[in-house]
Amino acid sequence: MSTMTLYHSPASPFVRKVLVLLHETGQTERVALHAVQLTPVAPSADVLHDNPAGKIPALRLADGTVLHDSRVILDYLDSQHVGEPLIPTGGARWRRLTLASLADAVLDAAVLLRYETFLRPEDKRWDQWQAAQQEKIERALAYFESECLAELASRFDIAAIGLACALGYLDFRQPQLGWRERFPGLAAWYADVSQRPSMRDTHPK
Repeated sequence: MSTMTLYHSPASPFVRKVLVLLHETGQTERVALHAVQLTPVAPSADVLHDNPAGKIPALRLADGTVLHDSRVILDYLDSQHVGEPLIPTGGARWRRLTLASLADAVLDAAVLLRYETFLRPEDKRWDQWQAAQQEKIERALAYFESECLAELASRFDIAAIGLACALGYLDFRQPQLGWRERFPGLAAWYADVSQRPSMRDTHPK
């Protein structure tokens, strides 16, 4: 029985992180999905009512409280199940959260590229700014490739979920980047984790 409501869009990679965690922790039946359509210049009244930033995901709890920002929601939901936490509580916590933050930086840059190339009028687009966002993605993926493959393979937790959703979003919105050619280790890791039911069931549409 649903006791919470998630304001979401199937295309949002930040929403996808939440959905993946719900699947991984067996909480999908506790959360009803409320689809909203919004852009930075066309917010949703449903979301704005309790989230002045107007961003998704936003999670309405049973008592009416609304949480927003995917990192806050993930932390909350990870405290609501009895299995092993996906956000570590011991010494690995800060490292895994830092890697999750780097994955979010990839997502932020990819979403900004999407806005720049899809929403902004062509005569107002800034090529140098787009190149800087792409360079940020490249630097982050290079770090994951050279420094983190063993860590990522060790368990599918908050860091791995974040990066998997980031790579999925690049495939979905920026396929021309061709990241697999430059990062074969990440490509192999992603091919493996993409077969998890939580990833298959939350594929962007």
